Parts: sequence; C-alpha cells; structure tokens
Amino acid sequence: MIMYLLMMLTAAVVSYGATWGARLIGNRLQLFSPIRSRDTHSHKVSRLGGLGIYAGFLVALCVASQSFFVKDIYRGNASPWGVLAGATLIVIVGLADDLLDLRWWVKLIGQSAAAMVVAIWGVRMAIVPFVPEPIILENEIVSIVLTAGLIVTTMNAFNFIDGLDGLAAGVAIIGGAAFFLTAYWVHRNSDVLDKSDLATLLTAVVVGSCVGFLPHNWFPSKIFMGDSGAMLIGLLLASAGIVSTGQITSGLYDRANGIPTIIPILLPFAVLFLPLLDLGLAVVRRTALGRSPWSADRGHLHHKLMDIGYSHRTAVVLMYMWTCILAFGGLAFAIFPWQTVLAMDVAAAAVMAVVTAWPYLRDKAPKPGPRSEAEAEAEAEAEAAGQE
Repeated sequence: MIMYLLMMLTAAVVSYGATWGARLIGNRLQLFSPIRSRDTHSHKVSRLGGLGIYAGFLVALCVASQSFFVKDIYRGNASPWGVLAGATLIVIVGLADDLLDLRWWVKLIGQSAAAMVVAIWGVRMAIVPFVPEPIILENEIVSIVLTAGLIVTTMNAFNFIDGLDGLAAGVAIIGGAAFFLTAYWVHRNSDVLDKSDLATLLTAVVVGSCVGFLPHNWFPSKIFMGDSGAMLIGLLLASAGIVSTGQITSGLYDRANGIPTIIPILLPFAVLFLPLLDLGLAVVRRTALGRSPWSADRGHLHHKLMDIGYSHRTAVVLMYMWTCILAFGGLAFAIFPWQTVLAMDVAAAAVMAVVTAWPYLRDKAPKPGPRSEAEAEAEAEAEAAGQE
C-alpha cells in the first residue's frame, strides 16, 4: 500500500506543477477556445490542463517501473507501456481538438486508434460479465474489438461529464479512490504470489494526477482539462477496469454472502455510472431530435441541475455525493452482508434524490392563490375584534 500511495503522491506533485506550467503557457500564447452557448463560464480559459494530468501519469508510471515492489508489475509485462502509448496518442488527439475543434468523426477515429493501441499492446478483456457465470473470451479479435469499444465508450462518457469546474476531476478522484481500494484488496486476498497489480497502480496514478490538477480547476477555474484530460482519464479508468476482470477468482468477494463473482467486473461500471448515464441520455436525446449523437448541446445532467436552480459549486458537490453513493456503495458489497448494504444504498439514494430534486419540487408545490375581497374583510374584522 505504501508504494502505491507514494506513486499517487508523485503523480499529484508532478500534475500540480505541470498544470501550473500549462496555465502559464496557455495564457501567454492566448490558447483559448471560443466561449460557446452551452458553456457555463463567461471568461476565456485555457484548455491545456490535460497536459498537466498526463505529465503526472507519465512521470509516476516511469518512476514505478524502477521502484521497489511495484516494478514487479513490469517484469515480462508490456501492458503498462501499451497503456502509456494509448494515453499518449489520446492526449495528442484531445489537444488537437481543444485547439482546432476537430470534426466529431475525426476525433472518433483518433479515439478508436488510441483504444486499439491499448487493446493490442496493453490490456485486453478476458471475460464479459454475465449472470450466472461470466463469458470467457477465447477469440483474440473479439477480445480486441470489445476492449477498444469499452475504452472509446468510457472516454466519451468522461468527456461528456466534463462541463463544470472541478466536476470531472472530482468524480475521477472519488470513483478512482473506491476502485483503488477494491483493486488493492482483491489482489491482496488472491492466491497469487506476486501481490503487485497494474489495476491498483493505474487507479492510484489517476487519483494522484487529478488531485494535483483539481486546485487549478476548482470554481472559478483557472484552467480546464479539455478533451485531452477527460479522454485520458476515461482511457486509464477503463484500462484499470479491464485489468480487474482477471481478478474475479479472489476470495475477497466470498465475503459478500452470495453476491456473484462478477462484482469485480461490475464495480468499475458503478464507479463510472454517472458519466455512462450522461452519455446514454445524450445519445438518446440527440438522436430523438434527428441530430448526430456527437453534436454538442446543453442538456447534460450538470446543466439540468443548474437549470433547476443550483449554483455552480452546489451542482458539482451534488454530483460528487452521487458518485460517493454509487462507488463506495458498490465497494461495500464486498465487505458487508449484501442485504444490509442494499438497504443502506437504497435509503441513501432516496435521500439524495429528494435533495437533488428539492428546488424543482419546491417550485412545483401549490402556492396559495390571491384572497378574495370578502376574505380580506373578514380577516380584518377578526384582527380588530382581537385587539378589542
């Protein structure tokens, strides 16, 4: 655990400094994107923050390859470098989009290329979650295609949720922390002799990089992560989730009192539920209007929260709280009896649903209508009688 935390700290320190440098470069060179109608900010802000997150990831991954314990992950294993290659490519694509505003199909080609790099030279899906038993993927081509598809979906999900200051980074920190603890405990309780784990390392580095970036991105933001940062986070979390699919035989999940062994695979989807939900709703909404699923609009979940009356910061905090319920509520299934966890998760979700919808419910509540003249006179007479 200590080595993973040290890698997390390394990523945080490097990311903080690199993001500060990216701010200076972006402001000095006037590398600002035009303010769009769907944007929630009114001043020009650089979108080079993804470079800071990438720098934290790059340095931490290289340091890990030479560090005690975690360097065992690299022994006879090219997966970390395959993930790094895919991450480098997606940052280049995202940076080009941030500066040049690429067409959606050009960006999709770049995303697919980065995902294929990870799938071919990095990590690859071995099973597909299914009840009652996971499906083993024996065909290499099918495994590569499914892996690339999952990575592209997750990248777009995180890109869609990146609409408010601090939102995407905070969601990645909370979800990544839950994922980090899960991956660590699963591997520590497995029967393998080598307790070092790529999924745990990737989530630790993602959390650290986002922790270093968030102080620059908290409202009012001084820099945005842009597509380069959002897609990088999506690629790394998806890669960590794919690695974790090989850990379902761990005895950790026997503590869940009957919960199926696909929990290690489904937990990453719980962590990423909000971004994936936002992505799905956007695709349905835009398709129903006869538009491209990739066309931008102002209908995302965070936009809806602000539309019903929440401030920028409050909307972000609400999304953080939902992520906590989903991520740590899913993690709890591996530790406590599932009946207790399910009851607490449902109760927490119900309370959060009321809190989230409160401004809407308050505005829709029936209001007393204007009093008639007779009612006003009767009230005045009653007050006068009381005074006498």
